[in-house]
Amino acid sequence: MHKLTTYALSAALMLGTTPVWAQVANPLSDARVRQAIAYAIDMDTIAETLFRGLDIPADSMIPNGEWKVDGLNQYTYDPDKARALLDEAGWVPGSTIDMVYYYGDQDTVDFMTAIQAYLADVGIDMTMRKLEGDVTGELNVPPSEDFQTSGVTWDMAYGARAALALQEYFNVYSSDQTAYTPPTPEREDLIARINGSADPEVLKQAFYDFEEYENEMLSDIPLYYRQLQVYQSDRLDRHGADLGNENFIYDNNLINWTVEPNEDGEEVMYIGGAPEQFFEHRWLNPGGLTSQMLFDRLLTANGSLVTNGVQQAESYTLSEDGKSITFVLKEGLTWHDGEPFTVEDVVWSIETALKTPTMNSVFVSTFNAIEGADAYLNGDAEHVSGIVVDGRSLTLNLIRVDANVLTTFSQFPVMPKHLMADVNPLEFQQHPFWQNPIGTGPFRIEEIQMNDFTRFVPFEDYHGGTAKIDEVVAWPGGESDESIARNAAAGLLDFGSTRTLSNVEALREMDHITLTPVDINYTRSFRVNAFPFKPE
Repeated sequence: MHKLTTYALSAALMLGTTPVWAQVANPLSDARVRQAIAYAIDMDTIAETLFRGLDIPADSMIPNGEWKVDGLNQYTYDPDKARALLDEAGWVPGSTIDMVYYYGDQDTVDFMTAIQAYLADVGIDMTMRKLEGDVTGELNVPPSEDFQTSGVTWDMAYGARAALALQEYFNVYSSDQTAYTPPTPEREDLIARINGSADPEVLKQAFYDFEEYENEMLSDIPLYYRQLQVYQSDRLDRHGADLGNENFIYDNNLINWTVEPNEDGEEVMYIGGAPEQFFEHRWLNPGGLTSQMLFDRLLTANGSLVTNGVQQAESYTLSEDGKSITFVLKEGLTWHDGEPFTVEDVVWSIETALKTPTMNSVFVSTFNAIEGADAYLNGDAEHVSGIVVDGRSLTLNLIRVDANVLTTFSQFPVMPKHLMADVNPLEFQQHPFWQNPIGTGPFRIEEIQMNDFTRFVPFEDYHGGTAKIDEVVAWPGGESDESIARNAAAGLLDFGSTRTLSNVEALREMDHITLTPVDINYTRSFRVNAFPFKPE
C-alpha cells in the first residue's frame, strides 16, 4: 500500500479510469497541510548557513522586483503553527511523504537532509530520492481526465523554474498543462488574465492578484530566489557588453569579444557547455553561449530579455490590436553550409515545432495562437493557414493576443529545412542533426569530440561581420558541473555562469576570475502533488 494509506480510501467513487481500490486519498490536497509544511521550514536560517547567504528566501514564485506584490504572507518559521494546521487537517503524526529531486550536487543532499529534519519535528516523516532518466517525463505525467487522480508518483518535488516570461510561473497550473495541482475556476480566470494583454499595467495587476491567490493555495511552496553568478577571466574583454540571464538569449555583442592571444598569436577562448552525447535541441531550452554562437534569432533582446531590435529580420511590424505580426527577412542570409536561409525555413520550423512535444512553453503559447494551428495539429490542414508568405515577408495572424510574441521570436531559433525535413517531430532530439548542428550564427563547428571538447571558429559569411576571436573551445558539462572550478583554476575557462554554491565559493578564491551576480527569473520550490487522489 502507498505510504499515505493512513488516510481513508474512498470506497464509493469511481473516478476517471482508475478503480477506487487502486486510489489513495491525498492529504496534500488540503491547503492547510501545504501551509503547515511552509511554516515548518526555517528558510531564513537555511539561506544564511547552508546556502552561505547567496540566496533570498521566497514568498512567491515571482522574484523580487517591480512585478512583485507587497504584503504577502512570509510563512516565517513557526513549528507550533505548523503542528496546529496539521492537527486541523487531520494529519496522522508519523505519516510519510515522498520527496523527489533531480540535482546531483552535495548541496542538494544537505538541503534535503535539513528539510527532512524540519518536517520530522512537526510530525511528518519524509523519504527522499533522486529522479534518474526521463526526469521531465516523471515530473509531468498528466492526471486523470476529471482531475481527481494524480498521474505523478511523488508527493513533493524539489526543483526550479527559470522563467523566460513571468506567465511561465503560473501557466503550468492551467487545465491543459497541470501535472501536480488540480485546476480551479478562480485560477483558470487568473491565468486567462495574465495571458490576455500586452499592456504592462494590466499584466502587473493580474500578476498581483495571482500571487495573492497562490500565496494561500501554495500549489508550489516557494523556497528561495537564486541569482546567476557570471564568471569571467581576466584574459577576456567583452568590450562593454551587457550581462544578462545566460539561460536565455540576449544581445551580448559576441562578435566583438577579444581574448589575450596565445604564444602563436591566436585568440582562443575557453567555455563550458559542449555536448557529452548530443547537442540539446534549442526549442526547449533556447539559451547558453554555444546556442548563441550557432543560431541567430529573428529578433534580439537586451539583458533583461526585452525585445530591442532585429537580427535575421530586416524589420518587423506588430499590429495595433496585437493580433498580427509581420517580419521581413534580411537578404543574403546563409546557413553555415552555404545554403540560403529563407522564409520557408521559418515556416517549416514553426509548423514542426507545433508538433514537437518538448518545446518551451512560451513558444507553445505563441504558435498555438496562430490562426489554423488547431486544424493543422488535428490533421485537417496541410499547413497553418495563419502563416502568410510574400517574398521575404512573413505574416503571422493570431486568433488572440499573445503577450509574449516578441519574446518568442527573440529566443526561438529557426532550423534548416533542407537538413531536417525528414524529422519525426516526436523524435526531434534524436535526429542526427544534433550530432553536428548547422546554424546561421557568428560561429560554426569546426570539430567535435563528444564528451571531450568542441571547437568553434568564426563564420566568415556572417551577416553581422566576422567575429574577432579566432577559436572557441568548449568543454562538456553544465553550470552545476564540478569541472567548472577545476578548469577555471587551470586557466581553461574564460566565461560562463553557475548557480552551484560549491562552484561559486571556489571561483571566488581565484584572482584571475571576476564573479558578477545577476538577478534573473529563477525560483526554487517544492511542487506539491495536490490532487484529491493518487494511484497506489
